[in-house]
Amino acid sequence: MVILDLYSRKVLTWRLSNTLDADFCVDALEEATSLYGEPAIFNTDQGSQYTSDKFISVLKRHHIEISMDGRGRVFDNIYIERLWRSLKYEDIYLKLYESMKELADGIKKYFLFYNTKRFHQSHDYLTLEIMHMSFVREEELCNAA
Repeated sequence: MVILDLYSRKVLTWRLSNTLDADFCVDALEEATSLYGEPAIFNTDQGSQYTSDKFISVLKRHHIEISMDGRGRVFDNIYIERLWRSLKYEDIYLKLYESMKELADGIKKYFLFYNTKRFHQSHDYLTLEIMHMSFVREEELCNAA
């Protein structure tokens, strides 16, 4: 599970689980809201974790508008789908991790690279961290005015 900032496409937080319960998604959501504030809208697919009362109640408690992709519509959230493709082809398929711990460590390293070192064509070859920080600074200036 990844929480991605749509503007910058920076991975804000993530969790790895081999279960379909909602707890790991709720943990990621709580972490993201505590670190980055409450977004106006939160988009997910219609997976059981995201449609669970546990997850929905957190969104409602934070007054976050709920947006869900259409059933079976992978292109409704193309940015996440593209992130999964990049993670698989640039890391997971090349390294063939043998345990959940190895996989989690590898994903952590990859997302650090993805956010801070990997250049993105859609952002004029800047990193996602630079895009995210420029947005944060712009927002702070607007709020100060």
